[in-house]
Amino acid sequence: MPADQFHPWIWDAARTFWESKHYRKAVDVAANAVNAHTQAKVGRTDVFDTDLMNQVFTDKPKSGQVYLRLPGDQTDLTIKSRNRALRPFAEGCFSGIRNHAAHEHGPDWDEQKALECLAALSILARWIDECAVMRGT
Repeated sequence: MPADQFHPWIWDAARTFWESKHYRKAVDVAANAVNAHTQAKVGRTDVFDTDLMNQVFTDKPKSGQVYLRLPGDQTDLTIKSRNRALRPFAEGCFSGIRNHAAHEHGPDWDEQKALECLAALSILARWIDECAVMRGT
């Protein structure tokens, strides 16, 4: 799987570090890009990373709260299932991938590990990019 085919948010952020074989840093900056694009999409800079993902993918948005949903008939079981998966997947990407990349010290990651992490972040980026911005009532 070529890294340069990942979602543009991921590859545009990671490319310089990837090409210079700084794999852990490539993953870190890719996750930061997902965070920044999500903040821009929902118009919020007061929260970030896991907290941002939990708030934008909440099951029960508060009145006036901006949140994200995949497009389609929201009563359709497939759409409901996909939307329900967004929050835990996004939380896992930030808690399990981004935090690990940002806070681990020692030898750099090998290319395969980093590629797998970028793939997960690319899926998340694609889903966020597809989402519609909604407002709680």
